[in-house]
Amino acid sequence: MLNTRFAFRSNSKIRYNLPANNMPPTTQFRLVLVTCPTLPEARKISRSLLQKHLAACVNIHTAPVESIYRWRGKIETAREHLLLIKTTALRLKSLEREVLRLHSYETPEFLVLPISSGSRSYLSWLSDSCKK
Repeated sequence: MLNTRFAFRSNSKIRYNLPANNMPPTTQFRLVLVTCPTLPEARKISRSLLQKHLAACVNIHTAPVESIYRWRGKIETAREHLLLIKTTALRLKSLEREVLRLHSYETPEFLVLPISSGSRSYLSWLSDSCKK
């Protein structure tokens, strides 16, 4: 769907009225997505990340998500629990090592998204929570 606020028609062509640098500024904060095959495994990983100050908060989707993916040439389906992990850029490598150490998958999902902004007090808490 086209957002008409940022586009206009000229000679039947659509032109976008975007700033030269259309990427939002990023902060030191990251949101990491990890899926787990069971709720006990999701909780185990979450607690370890928090105990080691690798994350400030982990949200666990306790209702399973249905994942459909390609693995070794076949299309697979699985019921998984999604973790939303809030952390800092400085803790990412250690966080990934801990997830890989505890996760039962050969190749677990580990996706990192930049957090472009947030409330000052929440981001301050997030930063403090990820310090040892």
